[in-house]
Amino acid sequence: MDVVRFIHDTRWNDLPAPVQHQARRCLLDTLGAAIGGRQTELSRIVHEFAAATHGGGGARLWLDGRAVSAPGAALANGMTIDALDVHDGAVAVKGHAGAAVVPAALAAGALDADRPVAGQELLTALVVGYEVALRAGVALHATARDYHTSGAWNALGCAAVVARRLGLGEHPTRHALGIAEYHGPRSPMMRCIDHPTMLKDGSGWGAMTGVAAALLAEAGFTGAPALTVDAPEVAATWADLGDRWRITEQFFKPWAVCRWAQPAIAGALALQRDHAIPPAAIERIAVTTFHQATRLAARRPVTTEEAQYSLPFPVAAALVHGRLGLAQLDGAGLADPRVLRLADRVELIDDPAHSARFPAERLARVRIETATGAVHDSGDVPAPWDAATPPSDAELTEKFRHLATESVSPARATALLDAVWGLAGAPDAGELVALLAGPGGSP
Repeated sequence: MDVVRFIHDTRWNDLPAPVQHQARRCLLDTLGAAIGGRQTELSRIVHEFAAATHGGGGARLWLDGRAVSAPGAALANGMTIDALDVHDGAVAVKGHAGAAVVPAALAAGALDADRPVAGQELLTALVVGYEVALRAGVALHATARDYHTSGAWNALGCAAVVARRLGLGEHPTRHALGIAEYHGPRSPMMRCIDHPTMLKDGSGWGAMTGVAAALLAEAGFTGAPALTVDAPEVAATWADLGDRWRITEQFFKPWAVCRWAQPAIAGALALQRDHAIPPAAIERIAVTTFHQATRLAARRPVTTEEAQYSLPFPVAAALVHGRLGLAQLDGAGLADPRVLRLADRVELIDDPAHSARFPAERLARVRIETATGAVHDSGDVPAPWDAATPPSDAELTEKFRHLATESVSPARATALLDAVWGLAGAPDAGELVALLAGPGGSP
């Protein structure tokens, strides 16, 4: 299907039932990441920045309530999702669509306050945004030598969502995609892996760029053709648009760290569970994995960003605490002597065989040696909750409640859950936006 037709003509009833359901799952998971991420210093900074520099327009900052422009809300809310690396993603693009598409779609509702967005329309727009973003990501990876952050391609999904909301014609829609591609943040991902900071995966900038691109196109601003959409060499990537639903190929994360570290965490926890290994008995942890994962080398992180882009530290923290949320990856959690002792005992082994299977598979083999001389071997372990073995709705709901604990009341968390799971029957998605907008800690 032609991309412009897909953006504007796709309706809720065109979506297969599994796609409709997955849209709710992805929305819930992304909002949970945002609510958990609101406790970070990164989120505090970007909220203050957006309020100071992007005032007006009626879009809302989540768990804050201040009104800002739609691009400003997409920036701050998108960066807040990225602040806690626990949101959904896709293997084929080595990155994330929802971290940008969700805040862009919710901000777009403010662009025409007199025309409420029905729940089915919001969910359909999310699916459109995911499908466009993920194909743009596949096309970019196939045609660009460097590994760019997700903002480089999820900006196009955001432009598609806002072009749909604005009812742009064919030519302005293509200009919006071209503007988003041209100005999307083609930032080098591995630099942030090697030097973890608040830059993260660029999704907030992708969201802001995509929203702004559609608004500029509406005003008559022109852009060059989007090569990740229209170049002949990427035609095959778009040929199944409307038939293959890439949103159903998302992975989810049980732990708030880089996906590349999660196979090692799963392997370590399985060994601990199966052999009843107390953390104090562990003398050495050898992790054999793919090259990119060995670059997550920080052992004693001093910020939550360094902890989230580490492999030794979260493996150690998971073995000590049995869980990995912001409390274990920030503040006092970074100085726990039990965790630091184990992190110093993690050896990272770069394995060519594992690297050859990346990115289609993310694998790790964990060997734990104890003080008694026992050696326990996990064998090859994949990252949990991938598209082939997804979490249940109940598991995603429990994850959401855990992430929401520190930011909102249990009653508000329940109201948000009900709003998301029941969104397809809502005549106005404004209730969900209102629940998100109120300051953190309010009922």
